[in-house]
Amino acid sequence: MTVVILGLLGCLLLSVIVMGIVAIPARREGRGVLTERGERVVVKVRERADSAASRTSSAVTSRTQGRRSAS
Repeated sequence: MTVVILGLLGCLLLSVIVMGIVAIPARREGRGVLTERGERVVVKVRERADSAASRTSSAVTSRTQGRRSAS
């Protein structure tokens, strides 16, 4: 089991190194790391996450207010 965990950590370390080699010079040159399509996907994911968070927050708020008024 230790060998598997060390292997996974090694893969993670290698992927971070490769991303650093690619992303850091690109950012220094002013180029974006993502394509335009990738940027659109990130925006959509953020919007969905924000809407899910607000729905969850309002559901929790209404649920706790219902408990307070019932007490």
